[in-house]
Amino acid sequence: MRDLKLLRSHDWFTGLGYESVVHRASLRSEGLGAEAFAGKPVIGICNSWSELTHCNVHLRMVADAVKRGVWAAGGVPLEFPTISLGELFMKPTTMLFRNLMAMDVEESIRANPIDGVVLLSGCDKTTPAQLMGAASADIPSIMVTGGPMLSGRWGDRQIGSGTDGRKLYEEYRAGRLTDEQLTEVEGCISRSNGHCMVMGTASTMASMAEALGMTLPGAAAIPAVDARRYQWAEASGRRIVDMVWEDLRPSKILTKEAFENAIRTDMAIGGSTNAVVHLLALAGRAGVPLRLPDFDRLSSQTPFITNVKPSGQYLMEDFYYAGGLPAVMKEILPLLHKDVLNVSGKTLGEGLADAKCHNRDVIRTMEKPLHPEGGTVILYGNLAPDGAVIKQTAASPHLLKHTGRAVVFERFEELKAHIDDADLEIDEKSVLVLKNAGPTGGPGFPEWGHLPIPAKLLKRGIDDIVRISDARMSGTSFGTDVLHVSPEAAIGGPLAAVQTGDEIELDVPGRKIELRLPPEEIKRRLAAYKPALPAYRRGYGKLFLQEVTQAHEGCDFRFLHRENGEGTP
Repeated sequence: MRDLKLLRSHDWFTGLGYESVVHRASLRSEGLGAEAFAGKPVIGICNSWSELTHCNVHLRMVADAVKRGVWAAGGVPLEFPTISLGELFMKPTTMLFRNLMAMDVEESIRANPIDGVVLLSGCDKTTPAQLMGAASADIPSIMVTGGPMLSGRWGDRQIGSGTDGRKLYEEYRAGRLTDEQLTEVEGCISRSNGHCMVMGTASTMASMAEALGMTLPGAAAIPAVDARRYQWAEASGRRIVDMVWEDLRPSKILTKEAFENAIRTDMAIGGSTNAVVHLLALAGRAGVPLRLPDFDRLSSQTPFITNVKPSGQYLMEDFYYAGGLPAVMKEILPLLHKDVLNVSGKTLGEGLADAKCHNRDVIRTMEKPLHPEGGTVILYGNLAPDGAVIKQTAASPHLLKHTGRAVVFERFEELKAHIDDADLEIDEKSVLVLKNAGPTGGPGFPEWGHLPIPAKLLKRGIDDIVRISDARMSGTSFGTDVLHVSPEAAIGGPLAAVQTGDEIELDVPGRKIELRLPPEEIKRRLAAYKPALPAYRRGYGKLFLQEVTQAHEGCDFRFLHRENGEGTP
């Protein structure tokens, strides 16, 4: 006999009280019979579908597959929408709205007669936002990601959205690609539903959801249009019903050990630098004491073994055929906590027992890695006392130890207007700096950190220089980009003191980023710094600017951290 006390919906739909009668009547208007509420779990399907979010545009079909699974397992599926965050369209950045979406997800779950929830995500910020909301609500939850697009093709060349798009556009800016060729690339780089097919933020966060144990194993890399993704969605629909009866909540899955597994996996796949910010925020929602130094500690102990763009050669479709995330995690299993629980009800070790690698050029061994350390490195110094990040596996090796003259832009608009000026004093030894692009300065922590190479350098064949900012960059990007400098310039962080002509030292092996100025000079400049007026004076933007934490704390709202709140009663 199953315990009906586990069903939150029981209080909405049971008995002959007036409220119960009208609750049942309202759903009868949708064609559901009374037997639908006879002690059956109500499963919310949290759908981030939107035609403004091309990565998620197929999630209606995914939702249908989930519903089949819920009905088959004896549950009642009820789909509901939340806001959707489309990475390419939303201005100034989707990161401004990640916390808003997380609040939308949490409150939609909390307010409604839902016993368990299936989270449907795809585009970059939709996955962490839904996980954050579900962690805060803390009812049985399972995630179903939308999957990457099919590999792009241009002539005989395999191309990936974001990564190859940027490289080819730099060729166009340098005059080595014609208008007609650029139009051809536009027509064939994104050729199916799904998110970017490189190891960008969307693929990384789908992998993080799986590594954390919040998805059924094995599906992070299934192409969006592959029938196996819909079969996996249906299986997830069946599984969430059992999770309700087992009372298997995110708080039982999102442990410190699970986060350490996710970080090591992120380092092994060369994941997006954005994973650092999202995992920190999610840990705050889960009440897990995760800090920025944890990432560097685990990165230094974890080899990078996944040969996928932007840090490698292949695309996500190749990664899936090679064995996908289970093959990676099986390879690094000696470094992982094997006994953590996932949504399948099994331990990580049990779930990886049958995992196999089918292509060792795509997924390397720990003994023969692509790099002995993980993809992301954390830097500290007088320029970033609270830390900065760099994806060392996507950077130029000859620039990982470098000292150069700063060329500074105060704002992104200034950089866009003047980066290609013929009289810009910059060369391959320079360090390009952008200020006021962090959580409050952007505002919203935009993806401006992959600063463009000046056209005059591109025309000389120079495709990378050291670039530093308090911004983020797309996970599809590449280059020697120092990001997330914290505290940011807009609140008076040391980056605000940098002026054109100053010397900056980057030492990635030494984990150091230094402004070569006497401390008293930095202090003098910061004392004279005057922050810009707030970008927002009303609405959600004002709330964001008032409450957002810095990059090293996850860019979340502190009042939503677990120690400042509670789960759903």
